[in-house]
Amino acid sequence: MDIKTASALRRLRLVSAPEAVSFLLLLVCSVLKRTTDFNAVPVMGMVHGILFVLYVIFWADAWNRTKWSLKTAALYFVLSVLPTGGFFAERKLRREAEHAVNAAIASRVRQEEAYKS
Repeated sequence: MDIKTASALRRLRLVSAPEAVSFLLLLVCSVLKRTTDFNAVPVMGMVHGILFVLYVIFWADAWNRTKWSLKTAALYFVLSVLPTGGFFAERKLRREAEHAVNAAIASRVRQEEAYKS
């Protein structure tokens, strides 16, 4: 995995949890708007909207760079529209990045051993 692909996955991972938190807060603000005089929906709506747009941009970049299958790309997109899906996406992306780093290290070690031979 090259550095640009790793960066794309990292960006997507870093925005997924805040996007999920903002979605949950927007839901809470929506309930509070209906039950009390507290109305933070315009502010939380804008915050969540910005984070969601960033998530979609980073998702498209990661899909392009990693060459995910349609099923994998669709999974990450669906996770973005579920209230707690961003947390699952973040965890899954972290595991995927760890596997990619381990594979890159193993490949480098094999190359060095082949060069020594």
